Amino acid sequence: MFVVNATVPVNPEDRDEAKELFADVAEKSRTEDGIIDYRVSTDVDDPNLFRIFEQYEDDEAFETHMQTDHIDEFMAQLPDLLGGEVDATRFDVESSSELEF
Repeated sequence: MFVVNATVPVNPEDRDEAKELFADVAEKSRTEDGIIDYRVSTDVDDPNLFRIFEQYEDDEAFETHMQTDHIDEFMAQLPDLLGGEVDATRFDVESSSELEF
């Protein structure tokens, strides 16, 4: 399993359009085989910074995801909305467990 954590800054004037785009790609991505979780949220300190959390079973699931029509559409529209550099990190996970709070 692996996790991708990305931060995506958007132009303030394009925030509403970006929010719709992120919501659409998240909804469609969560229906794919091999995707454990796919979430998008906004930063509490910066409403123009979107945070994406993606959790995949394996590399094949990620590669299949990257070839979907909704990712093609997302990647075509995203550059016009960006307000800075995208930062994405992959974390390879050997095990996980729940924490109690």
